[in-house]
Amino acid sequence: MTDENTQQACTKRTFEVTRGDLPLSCPTKDMRLWDAHPKVFLPIEKTGKAVCPYCEAEFILTDFE
Repeated sequence: MTDENTQQACTKRTFEVTRGDLPLSCPTKDMRLWDAHPKVFLPIEKTGKAVCPYCEAEFILTDFE
């Protein structure tokens, strides 16, 4: 992917993800990395929600059971 096809990392505050996106990390695979904080894996499986400790982006697991 080129930078034109990716989102700026660490700017959007809420992201909806599915189990197909796991394991979950911030920045995600769809974000460009050159302007991002270090990658951190987020444990979202147990609660259905996770917040990045670096940028405070919130992730919501939409197919949480």
